[in-house]
Amino acid sequence: MNTIIASDMESLLSDNKKFRISGKKFLVTGGAGFLGSWLCDILVAKNAKVYCIDNLSSGRAANIKHLLPNKSFVFKKHDITKTPINLKPDYIFHLASRPSPDDYLNNEIQTIDTNTEGTRKILELTRKTGAKLLFTSTSEVYGEATVFPTPETYYGNVNPSGPRACYDESKRLCESLCMAYYRTYGINLRIVRLFNTYGPRLRGDGTYGRALSRFIWQSINNKNITIWGNGKQTRSFCYITDMINGLMASLLVNKTKGETFNLGNPKETRIIDLANTIVNITNSKSKFKYLPMPDNDPRRRLPKINKAKQLIGFKPRVKLDQGLRNTLDWYLKSNK
Repeated sequence: MNTIIASDMESLLSDNKKFRISGKKFLVTGGAGFLGSWLCDILVAKNAKVYCIDNLSSGRAANIKHLLPNKSFVFKKHDITKTPINLKPDYIFHLASRPSPDDYLNNEIQTIDTNTEGTRKILELTRKTGAKLLFTSTSEVYGEATVFPTPETYYGNVNPSGPRACYDESKRLCESLCMAYYRTYGINLRIVRLFNTYGPRLRGDGTYGRALSRFIWQSINNKNITIWGNGKQTRSFCYITDMINGLMASLLVNKTKGETFNLGNPKETRIIDLANTIVNITNSKSKFKYLPMPDNDPRRRLPKINKAKQLIGFKPRVKLDQGLRNTLDWYLKSNK
């Protein structure tokens, strides 16, 4: 395991020592992805039995390769939209999706199917087995928000027929499905709306690269830093260990049942400032290249996290500068 990830894992184990899950069965859909692979790591490290499901459309086998020899870890390449999963887990982290805009814009129908049909099958599994389920929704359900910081009570401002709707609207429908199952069957469910997460294993290649990981790749290679619009749009960047702590507590703390809440960093960063920071810490010779703003790309993202603080004591700790240095270090060591 990369030294940066190993160090972060030590921190995660310390932060999550209160959760006694040894021998418990966890299903992680999208388990070979960025967030999913980190969850698999911490769960295996805490001696849980982990079933990782991923069709590898956006997840990477390399993210979980080190776990394959472990008898407590089982990986199955599987498309959750096709056939039901024949398992009886105690807990389910449902993360399977296509979260990268460049990816879902090129795979609109598959994105809708994965989010809706896939989630319906996971909800049925939850109903039949009595498992505790965490569904990962997204800040994209808010669309072009007009309230900041954005609370969970804000209903959103989404273009239902725009190019991003395949992701935004299907995630909104997933929330509706989840709450319908909760009200109808009383399943043990919670919904978390994730804001931008970054750190080691966040893909920067091809259509999967998001702004932060793409900027790192471009700056290291002294390529032009490609910025949409004027770069004054904002995002709220949460380091991976803070988000994993939030996800673990969200599923394992009992009082989250039936709740929907934001998880993210309540600090807003302009994209142009992010680009400048990355260029500075990499001593890059890269220049900025400004491109037309994509349709319906949100101008601001800033979560209100009071509810997560109250329910699970959520409070991001890793500063952006340190998180970027960790991510850069991982990238350089993993791409030697």
